[in-house]
Amino acid sequence: MSQLRVADQAADTPRAALSVLGLRTTLTTSGILLGLAGLAWYLTWRQTTGMMTADLTGPVFMAMWLTMMVAMMFPTIGPMVLAHRHVVLRRSGGNLPTVAFVAGYLSIWFAAGLVPLAGLIAFRAVAPAVLGSLWLPVAAGAALVVAGLYQFTPWKGICLKACRTPLGFVMTHDFGGGSPAAYRAGLSHGLYCLGCCWALMAVLVIVGLMNLAWMAVIAIVFLLEKNWSRGVALSRLSGLAVVALGVAVIAFPRLLFWLASGLPPSPMGGQM
Repeated sequence: MSQLRVADQAADTPRAALSVLGLRTTLTTSGILLGLAGLAWYLTWRQTTGMMTADLTGPVFMAMWLTMMVAMMFPTIGPMVLAHRHVVLRRSGGNLPTVAFVAGYLSIWFAAGLVPLAGLIAFRAVAPAVLGSLWLPVAAGAALVVAGLYQFTPWKGICLKACRTPLGFVMTHDFGGGSPAAYRAGLSHGLYCLGCCWALMAVLVIVGLMNLAWMAVIAIVFLLEKNWSRGVALSRLSGLAVVALGVAVIAFPRLLFWLASGLPPSPMGGQM
């Protein structure tokens, strides 16, 4: 751990984590993560083409959700996985602990998917009564405002810092060798990542969960927040944008349906 500690004291940044391993291991690990993310984006695109006619059951939704999390989040966690793999390799731990770390991370996001699933089930139960009503876009706009304001809270700052300092995170969440310990570390990172990203993920749920354009925009924000030198400033800027979006939805309710469908609101009401 001494080599990792020196690197941490010098500059604990996502870029620093890219240099703790040899070039071959770094490229292999990063390539696997990006390859899985690319496959997940393709599967998500395929899911969107058939979702209009499919019966969205609970298992189908959770499979869709997990695929989306791989697509959106795997490009962001590369430095963290590399930092953890550095420790694993120094202990001659092989490949399984790294797989367990990523599995622990995904477990948190899988569990988080139960929240939008419950919301979807509840919405289906009341949809005939609320579709077209004024309070639906008002509630959605208020939720967007809350999500935007969260970007300025200390909780966001703490979680974002943990995600932006992979070397320090691995040092302070080292539960020992082996896959069980790696899984626990992955769970811990997943919790910090959830605390960092849940607000913008809520925006995605509100404006259109299967909207690939919104997915791409929010995924890019996640990537830059965690890995760009100005990610903290971007986090606050995105918060302002989401608050403004929420206020606009409250003021112009039809804007919500335009955001979700990509179609301009009809002047006669509803969508074109």
